[in-house]
This record gives sequence, C-alpha cells and structure tokens, in this order.
Amino acid sequence: MAGSVAPAGPRSGSAGKTIMQDMRESQAELLRRIAAQDREALHEFYDQTARPLFSIACRMLGNVADAEDVIQEVFVQIWTKAGKFDAEKGQPFHWALALTRNRCIDGLRARQRRSRIMVEMDGEPELAPAEGAAPVDAPLTENDIAVIQAVVNDLPKDQRQAIEMAFFGGLTHQEIAETLNEPLGTIKARIRRGMLKLREGLRTYL
Repeated sequence: MAGSVAPAGPRSGSAGKTIMQDMRESQAELLRRIAAQDREALHEFYDQTARPLFSIACRMLGNVADAEDVIQEVFVQIWTKAGKFDAEKGQPFHWALALTRNRCIDGLRARQRRSRIMVEMDGEPELAPAEGAAPVDAPLTENDIAVIQAVVNDLPKDQRQAIEMAFFGGLTHQEIAETLNEPLGTIKARIRRGMLKLREGLRTYL
C-alpha cells in the first residue's frame, strides 16, 4: 500500500510466494469470468499467458506458423471450456499449458500422418531408422509425459519451482529472481542443479 515499507527479515522471503499466489487467484477469477462469456476477461488472460504458451508451442512444433495456429485454437478452447477448470485441482496457467501441449502433440501426429501419406503417394519406401532410434519428430507418448512429470515432481521444491517458472512460465532468470526475491546467482544455480537431476532421472526411466 502507498506509504508502507516492506519489513526486513523472514517475511521478505514470502514475497515471491505472495506474488505467485495472487497471480493464480487473479487468473482463476479470469477463467470464471470467461466461463460466463466475458470477452474482456479472455483478452486479459491472453495478455498474461499467450507469450509463454506460444514459446512452448514453437519449441514443440519447430514452426512459427503452426505454433500461431495452435495458440489460436487453444484460446478458442479456453473460451468454450473455461467452465471446466477446477482451481482446487490445478493452476490456471498449467491448465492452459496442458491444452497447448495436447494441441501440439495432435499437430505432430497429423504431420506424421501427412508425411506417411505423401510417401505412399510417391511410391517411395520410408528409410528405416537406426535400430533403437526414435523418429526426430516423434511426439511424446502418454507414458513419456507421465515419466517426465514424475521426475519433475521428485525435484526439491525450490528447484522444481524455478524450473517451472522458467520453462512453463516463460520467465527469464532475472524475472524469477525478482519474483522470488532471491539473488540472480542463486536462481541460476538452482535451475542448473535441477536440470542435472532431471537429466539423470530421465536417463534412468527413458
């Protein structure tokens, strides 16, 4: 509030949690308004989430135009399905992220189907991949996604939070440091340790 001074000491460490909690509650309220067909709420939710969702779609699809199509489809889904969001079971951004991932996976599968059809029409046999190698554009299976989520959930809370904010929230290291009220070096080291643990965990399971 105006004129107030943030106290030093233990309470300052909770600033990041308060900001994230306020954001989740605000976005949950936006989804409730979207469910009531409030277009202004949809615009606000788009402004808050479209950039990181688009970035993730680009990484999954490797194509800007396809990613743009996916984001358009995702926000149509958000408009029509916002009433199904349950704030007790998850966070608004993670719900939108799941919609985006599913759309991307559908797109990758459709791309593979188109590729097979073109090969069949041309009468050219597909080159057999090296033994044990996965196709370059192969989408993640449900089992792959479950394994990755399990490994992420096994990370220490501080590492998991930083990685989710970076890769799912689309925040920079500096933005994460400011949000969590932590030194930039601490955040970088936390993400680095978490990524090493992720790599080891996925090497074990996949």
